[in-house]
Parts: sequence; C-alpha cells; structure tokens
Amino acid sequence: MTLQTPQPPPSALRAVLGALDSQTALRQPAAAALLHPTGPLLPAHPLAVHVLDGPRAELSAARRTGWRFLIKDGPEVAAAAEVVQSAEGHTFSHFTAGPYLDSTVRALRQAWQLAQGSRAQRQPRLLTFPGQYATALWLHSPEADPSADLLIPLAPAPLGVTAHRAQPAAELLPLLARAPLARPLLLGSS
Repeated sequence: MTLQTPQPPPSALRAVLGALDSQTALRQPAAAALLHPTGPLLPAHPLAVHVLDGPRAELSAARRTGWRFLIKDGPEVAAAAEVVQSAEGHTFSHFTAGPYLDSTVRALRQAWQLAQGSRAQRQPRLLTFPGQYATALWLHSPEADPSADLLIPLAPAPLGVTAHRAQPAAELLPLLARAPLARPLLLGSS
C-alpha cells in the first residue's frame, strides 16, 4: 500500500498560517503550547476532515468539512489547527490539543508501516463521528471498492472499539453503531 497525501488547497494553508500569526487565535486555551515555542511553528501532515453523522451511515455519506494540520514546534507536535470550508475558500476554525494529537501521529506511523510492501494506494483522511465522540484515520482507497477502505480508530476510542487497530471500514462501522451514543450532560443533572 502506498500513501498518497493530498495537498491541501492554498486557502487552507493560508488560513492556518494566518492563525499562527494571530495573537487572538493564539489566546485559545488549546493553543497554550504555541505561545512560547522553542522553534518555528510549522503546519504539517494536512488531513482532509470528513464527518459521518449517524451511527449507521456509510462512508459514502461522509462529508468533507475542512482540513486539520498538526502544528510542529521543532520535531514535536504541539497542537493541531482546523480550518473549515467557506465561501472565500477556507477559514481558521480552532486549535486543538490533548490525546488525539499523539494518537494521530501514532496512526499515521501505523499507516506508513501498513504501506510497506503493498501496491494498494490509500489516501489518509480524518473521519469524525460526532455522536460517538470518535475519530479515526481513514485510509481511503480511491481506485478500489469502498469496502477496501481501512479505519484506524484514534485513542480515546468509544467502548467496544479498540484504538489503533486497523480494521476494514465494513467491520468497524457496525461496532460504532453499537457503541453507546454520547449524550450531552445537562447542568444540574447527575
């Protein structure tokens, strides 16, 4: 398998670079690690972000919402920046921090290891399942049947789903359908 990382649109990269130069954007809590960098802050590993609503939806129903870039401070990933599609191209949305950063890096390493010795072509994407609070690295096969797509769930994964275990999408999607739906916590409830 070979990985073909698509190039993000220039407007997506401009939006991220603009956010890295914006004191307002850098005041977001998730950007705390970016306030005092040890080196230049560089966007890396752009991944198209797709959202799959509903636990029984098919991958063909996933809609692209934007791009996520890992922000490197020297060799380390310090945060991620997400841009969304807009009428003007792309607009900065937010920075993220937390366990998904390291998990994304780990999943990308897994994808590169899977690519060794295989002729299948895959495009890495980020797939989010808002109802389950789940995210996966989606290894899309543009030339094959959608059943050839693989998903690597990121940690933390929902109950019943093993993080960092590459699975065919046809096997993982039913597991997500059975995962308990995330319910919003109401103030004053327990």
